[in-house]
Amino acid sequence: MALTHLDHEGHANMVDVTQKQITTRIARAEGVVSMSKNAFDAVVKQKNDKGDVLSTARIAGIQAAKRCADLIPLCHPLALTKVSVSFELLPETFEIRVTSECKLAGKTGVEMEALTAVSVATLTLFDMCKAQDPLMVIHGIRVIGKSGGKSGDWERE
Repeated sequence: MALTHLDHEGHANMVDVTQKQITTRIARAEGVVSMSKNAFDAVVKQKNDKGDVLSTARIAGIQAAKRCADLIPLCHPLALTKVSVSFELLPETFEIRVTSECKLAGKTGVEMEALTAVSVATLTLFDMCKAQDPLMVIHGIRVIGKSGGKSGDWERE
């Protein structure tokens, strides 16, 4: 199998997608931040000293998806048509589940953008809550579904 990100001399290379068909492409990703009850309650009750934690993390995640190609070598700069970041508060485990969705009509997938959105949103949650709990854990960052492109559609079970 030929490596796609190396040229004929073995040098790093951004894949040429010029001849690929434009299709609607969607990717969804998730990640979780586990924290103490104190930190979780501060988020839920909007009592965090740094302000509105979830709104700030949402904006950070959206901005990150838009800058993915600046952060990850060989990613194509994409004209995203939708980026969303949402949160599920899990009070029984003091966790916040972050989900992103990225969409475009283009020639390459948006998995990296969805993962970048989740990664930066979880990092922002950590940054804003670290005074209450410096021992938080970010985990489970993964793609949970995609559609479009030649590899087809799938959803993680």
